[in-house]
Amino acid sequence: MLSIRDPVHGFIRADPLEAALIDSRPVQRLRWIRQLGLTFMVFPGAEHSRFSHALGAMHLAGRLYDALTARGGAPFPAGAGTRERRLVRAAALLHDVGHAPFSHSAEGQFEGGIDHEEMTRRLLATDEIAAVFERLGGGLAAADVARLLAAGAGEAEGEAEPAADQRLLAQIVSGELDADKMDYLLRDGLYCGVRYGSYDLERLLDTVAAIEDPETGGWGIGVDEGGVHALEALVMARYYMFTQVYFSVIGKALELHLSRWLEEERRRWPADPEAFLAEDDLSVTARMRRSPSPHARAVVRREHWPLAFETREHLSADERARFDSLVAELEERFGHAELLVSYASKDPHRLGSARVLVRRAGGGLEPMEESSHFIRHLHRIQRCRVYAPPGRRDEVAAAIAGWRH
Repeated sequence: MLSIRDPVHGFIRADPLEAALIDSRPVQRLRWIRQLGLTFMVFPGAEHSRFSHALGAMHLAGRLYDALTARGGAPFPAGAGTRERRLVRAAALLHDVGHAPFSHSAEGQFEGGIDHEEMTRRLLATDEIAAVFERLGGGLAAADVARLLAAGAGEAEGEAEPAADQRLLAQIVSGELDADKMDYLLRDGLYCGVRYGSYDLERLLDTVAAIEDPETGGWGIGVDEGGVHALEALVMARYYMFTQVYFSVIGKALELHLSRWLEEERRRWPADPEAFLAEDDLSVTARMRRSPSPHARAVVRREHWPLAFETREHLSADERARFDSLVAELEERFGHAELLVSYASKDPHRLGSARVLVRRAGGGLEPMEESSHFIRHLHRIQRCRVYAPPGRRDEVAAAIAGWRH
């Protein structure tokens, strides 16, 4: 067993298959991809990588699997050596290998319109990953991981729908209450030096349960009634991490400058897996440092455009429509090149596409929103911003001064 010391979870253990996957190029490349993209330019401690998050997600996928099977009712067997547990840990380890440089900061820049999930599938299909599974998989194959990740994303590979137990297994990696969220909130909060990402992980794991939804017949990860407050704490952590960290004023400005520079350079992340493996934060930063573009300079020298206007955090449909009209007027007056516009939105209380059910003390079930007064009253985060060059910021701000939200 490989032992890795982690600042969030203590020691993380990896079996021979996991250790070999960790040593593979797709996973090692994640050392050079920051978990939070350009956020380190705002929170200096946010230097952590997708690599450490992948290890944490693998660790928590195993713990979540164990918690679900220990409580009974889960449609898969308990035990550290079970095929299902090994599969879900491998999937959690590999789920992010397709992330582009700077993670989500420039997600939409892939060749051919693919996304990081598709690149993950392509990397899983490479000879290198296939060889690791063939040598150490013990019956597991890279295709099994790809199918599980597809099931978690709601994408059935081929014509057959994934079985109910496979869908539940996939939700451990990517679902409503998954190892991915559980790890990134704690990890991002720690490295950013904020307390917003904190929640009671141990209580949450002690109360999670595999629950069959009577309305859909599908399995999902829910909580017993005693875990509602732990679940609320996770939702609150997610809410504040988005408002205070992920959607920060400067972070969003830097992301926009990066995207504008990529557009100027007509650069796209390669769709070919081998070429993609050569792209990381370091290679892109080196090109930006050599670039004469003001947008590249805005990133590498932190000379971002100042904020000219921002809305409040929650907008009605009418307010959003009026903001879109405002942007059209601004672009007509000042030109597209003189503006950067950010649309930051998230439903942090909606953890996924399916319902999260709470099992009451008497055995009855109800949706999370009904059990929690706090969650029931949360609304979608939607904050829009306009940035302008320093020399035009005041002029743009004056043109917006009459707008009311």
